[in-house]
Amino acid sequence: MKQAIVARTDIGMGTGKLAAQVAHASLSAYEQTSKRDRRTWKSGGQKKVVLKGSSERELHELAEIADREGLPTSIVRDAGHTQLDPGTVTTLAVGPGPDDAVDRVTGELSLF
Repeated sequence: MKQAIVARTDIGMGTGKLAAQVAHASLSAYEQTSKRDRRTWKSGGQKKVVLKGSSERELHELAEIADREGLPTSIVRDAGHTQLDPGTVTTLAVGPGPDDAVDRVTGELSLF
């Protein structure tokens, strides 16, 4: 089991902002995961990867693919208190889910 978080590279998030958005996405998708899968993922070390996404459109397209795979997803929109305009899509979390299913959605993306 693993989770992939895709973060946009086209909006110039600072390191702290990026870390916060990745955390928001991870937790939000985790909360949508079944209790059984939560336990399995947690007991397996909560494996995660952070990947590069090129645009808001790409994140939405990946979310649609993940939905078809039956994976939990979370698209994060920034509140706009610091670096970004309110509502800016920043990250997408896919999973936790089986490694092969997550890879079918995000396997072509580069590591952040």
